[in-house]
Amino acid sequence: MPCQTVLPMPNKLLLTLCLAFIAPLLAPLAQADDATPGLSPRPTQWAQSIDPKYNLYKMTPTLYRSKLPDAQALPLLQKLGVVTVIDFLKESDSSWLSSPEITQVQIPLRTVHIDDADILTSLRAIQAAELKGPVLIHCKHGLDRTGIVSAMYRVVVQGWSKEAALDEMTQGGFGDIAQLKYAIKYLKGADVDALRSALASGACSTSPFAICAMKALFKSAGAN
Repeated sequence: MPCQTVLPMPNKLLLTLCLAFIAPLLAPLAQADDATPGLSPRPTQWAQSIDPKYNLYKMTPTLYRSKLPDAQALPLLQKLGVVTVIDFLKESDSSWLSSPEITQVQIPLRTVHIDDADILTSLRAIQAAELKGPVLIHCKHGLDRTGIVSAMYRVVVQGWSKEAALDEMTQGGFGDIAQLKYAIKYLKGADVDALRSALASGACSTSPFAICAMKALFKSAGAN
């Protein structure tokens, strides 16, 4: 260093002056190492990352979310104790999931047209599966379909506010939030009380005029 070539080490006064000159130059570098601008600690109640390769997160002790897994993910799922995989795609998981110990549930969703009946079906499937052990829910990227079901689980089942669930969904690092516009729209407009009531009563939807409700009515009328 330049100060070392000019100042002899025994000379305490000169060494002090040298350090006083260098310290202000090093301070910005130290601050840059100690802080990450724009980022704050991840809230502990949010889903916590397990494996970035699969966009795999742990939401609760019995619920995980991810993108579409593959056969290489099977040992990890078994290690986590997953006994049910719920697939929100139109394609079956049978192409990669061959373990007889893991139950496959398929609920094809489209966030563009998602409705209360879709959410109730998904939440009931999750709750029923959780009685048997840990559950993994997934879609292709682990973002929009998985994101809206996860958010509604937070709100309807766990009692989170819409704002808290929206923050996790959009700021949780699950993917491009531009792909969440339909999920965000549904979440903001959802009647949470009606969904909770329907979930508890066994109703297929919050509306008696929903297609599933009308089908059930006609089926009941035909049986009589």
